Amino acid sequence: MRVYVPLTIPGLAEAYRAGELGPGPLAAYAVTPGLREWYVSDDIEELEYAALNRAAAASLRLLAGTPGAPRRRVVVAVDVDVPDREAVADPDQALQAAALGEVRIAAAVPMAKAAAVHVDAGEAVDDVSAAVDALGAADHGDDDAQFTVDGAEDHELLWFGVQEIPGIVG
Repeated sequence: MRVYVPLTIPGLAEAYRAGELGPGPLAAYAVTPGLREWYVSDDIEELEYAALNRAAAASLRLLAGTPGAPRRRVVVAVDVDVPDREAVADPDQALQAAALGEVRIAAAVPMAKAAAVHVDAGEAVDDVSAAVDALGAADHGDDDAQFTVDGAEDHELLWFGVQEIPGIVG
């Protein structure tokens, strides 16, 4: 199963140094039954893209809690074993908007299981910064702030191979 783990640049640097994403439990996003029902598609690529976008939104929230981090969303795509139930969705939250596609990974995940890294391009920094600043107001129903937060989603995350992580984290 492909899961998408939201991070920040410092979080990615730490995972790279440690050789693992963790410690567990980790929040990640995947194609869950709730996400399938919400997205109403059978196209696995579209569903995985939706899960990636959910993880990018979670990365934005991580940035809000990490004031010194570069304002670029980071998502690591990881392959986990379904039979071992490494990633589990909470069925009680399946249709809650904030939890769509969310799964929990109980233990640290070796970076060897990472398939790719998705990161904002440099030109997204201003919009991502504005979105981070607007999150609180958006959460309280401010439509203009929500428009600003949604503006970060206009930027596609770039795809990088895991061998490119040293260049990303500098």
